[in-house]
Amino acid sequence: MSSLNRRIEGDVLVRHLKRDEQTIDQELLARHGRSARTLVKDGPLRLTLIAISAGGGMPSHRADGPVTIHLLEGDVTFDADEREYPLVPGEVLVLASGVQHAARSSGGCVFLLTVVHLPSAGTPITE
Repeated sequence: MSSLNRRIEGDVLVRHLKRDEQTIDQELLARHGRSARTLVKDGPLRLTLIAISAGGGMPSHRADGPVTIHLLEGDVTFDADEREYPLVPGEVLVLASGVQHAARSSGGCVFLLTVVHLPSAGTPITE
C-alpha cells in the first residue's frame, strides 16, 4: 500500500481516495480482528479508516477530544454511556470528549473515525 500525504495543505483539503488508499490490510484484520489506516494526521485532527472483522471488536476506551464514527459498510454497535448504539451504513455517531466507548461487529465493518486530540494543560500537540 502506498503511503499517504497525511497533512492538510492550505485552508481546504478534498481527498478523492484511490483504491489502494481505501484498502484495509486483510492480513492484519485476520490476525488481530481489526486494522486501521490513517488518512489525515494534522495537528490535533486524525481521520482514520478502521475495519473490524466479523465477531471482532474494540475494547472500552476514551478519547480526550470529540469523536465521530461514520459507518461505511457492514454492521457495528458502539457501547457508550451504558447504552448500545447499533449503526447502519451511512449513519454517524458523535461522542463528546472523554466518553468511554467500545465497539463490536457481528458481520464485520468499515468505518471512518474522526478524532480531535485535545492536549492536557501545558502539553503541546505533536505531529
